[in-house]
Amino acid sequence: MAKRILLAGILGGIAMFLWSFIAHDLLPLGTAGISEISNEAPVMAAMNSSLGQSSGLYMFPGFGLGPDATRQQKAAAMKDYENKLALNPSGLLIYHPAGASGMTPARLGTEFLTELVEAFLLVFLLAQIGTSSFASRVGFAAIAGLLAAMSTNIPYWNWYGFPMTYTVSYMTIEIASFVIVGVVAAAVLKKGEPRASAAAV
Repeated sequence: MAKRILLAGILGGIAMFLWSFIAHDLLPLGTAGISEISNEAPVMAAMNSSLGQSSGLYMFPGFGLGPDATRQQKAAAMKDYENKLALNPSGLLIYHPAGASGMTPARLGTEFLTELVEAFLLVFLLAQIGTSSFASRVGFAAIAGLLAAMSTNIPYWNWYGFPMTYTVSYMTIEIASFVIVGVVAAAVLKKGEPRASAAAV
């Protein structure tokens, strides 16, 4: 069983990585809900002037609080924040100064390793469940994918206003990734079951 889990994990990770490439590079799913800023030059100039080399994740408008704000100050800032939202644009900004890299071998490697680990964890869970049918294992993988997709995408849509099109597209990508691993794992794990049963007899 251990060898089949290892094989299923490797094949599942490769299949997930290939699906990620297809979804982002060959299908519109990877860019759905993402727009470019028209006349972006003055916006980027303003960001560079304000943020400089301070790479990070920024929320705007801010609460205007320092790192040592008291509980009372935080409560007062929350009351004023509704007015800020009503009078100003709002959102999240991931900012990197000039010199950032695009798609590099290191980033592709990190993506592949991440999906390989995901596949191994899913295969391990599939090997533990008490059913051995192909459909039930794929169904389990689909539910696991739904849980994984909901855990970040729904809160980001709800709290930060991520576009619904983006949210649905990325949930689709993630759920499909788990289903693909589930299909691979169900096929690989099933192959050895008759021999295992015969050996037990």
